[in-house]
Formats: sequence, structure tokens, C-alpha cells
Amino acid sequence: MGPLSKPPLPRLETDRLLLRLPGPEFAARMVDYYLRNAAHLRPWEPRRSEDFLQTTWWESQLAISQEEYRLDRSVRTVLLERADPEGPVIGVANLSNVVRGAFQASYLGYNIDQRFEGQGYMYEGLERLVRWCFEDFGLHRVMANYRPENERSGRLLARLGFEREGYARKYLHIDGEWRDHVLTARVRG
Repeated sequence: MGPLSKPPLPRLETDRLLLRLPGPEFAARMVDYYLRNAAHLRPWEPRRSEDFLQTTWWESQLAISQEEYRLDRSVRTVLLERADPEGPVIGVANLSNVVRGAFQASYLGYNIDQRFEGQGYMYEGLERLVRWCFEDFGLHRVMANYRPENERSGRLLARLGFEREGYARKYLHIDGEWRDHVLTARVRG
């Protein structure tokens, strides 16, 4: 599969969720999601510029995300309640830095609205997205890293079949400091 043969993102569904590759029309919904969850997500994400919470920034970013998908570089999805597809975004699940050739791999990143945490939504969405990665998108390896103190994320990844592969000191600049991360991956097959 390459940039010229890229099919549209299939309609990924679970019992309770829809996963969508959002376009610029989702900009206001993304701003709403990140405003509602600012304190909840702050410890786990890099510091953001003021533009991050502007609709115009999101319109541009979502157009770029669609182009990255077309060029086979990323798959950036939002999680929506299947019963309310026009309602608020309840989570984000991204495959970034897609590498083809001999590697066939990507990094997985995700977060969920604090109101939906602990209810199995993220497991449900990630299980579907990872299955699609292996069965339809042609990846061999999906990597996901988490901060060691984020035990909930560690349990989620283990439940999804990700195995610990290492530990990286001062790996990412998160919430204003260089933070250690546990390195995990899941391999197809």
C-alpha cells in the first residue's frame, strides 16, 4: 500500500464507538474536547501554544492530518459515541510516524475525555484501530510508550497485547519536563 493507492479510511466501528479521520469541519469539536479536558490531559501531554485552542489552528491541522493519511504518514482518528455521532469528541487515537519498507511500523498515541475514563471505551477503540492496522493498513509493528507513573495506560496496553521492550530515560518533553517512558510494542501475528 502506498500514497497513490491509499483507500479512504474505512468506517471503523465498535459496539459503542465510531472512529473517524476528522476533517476541518471538526475544528470546533476538537477545541471543545481539549478545553474540557485541559487539566485532565496536562500531566500526559507536551505544553501547547495558545494557538492550540483556536479553531483556525485546528482547521489547518485537520487538513494536514488528512493529507498525511493520503501520503501514508499517519492515521489520526477521533472517537465518537456511536449513539451520538454528531456529539462531542470523546477521545483521540493516532498512528503517527508511519514507516513502510522493511519496518512497516507506527507509533500509537491516545487520550480520552475524563468523563469516559475507566469505562472500557479506549480499550474498545484501540483494539479496533490496531486490528485495522494489521489486517487492512499493512503494518507489522505498532509501538506505544507511556510514563511509568501512568499505570492505567500500562494496564491498557498490556491488555491490548503490547509487550514491554524497554525503558527510555528523559524520552519526551511532557508537561514542561523531560520524562522517562516505558517502551512497548505489539507485533502482528
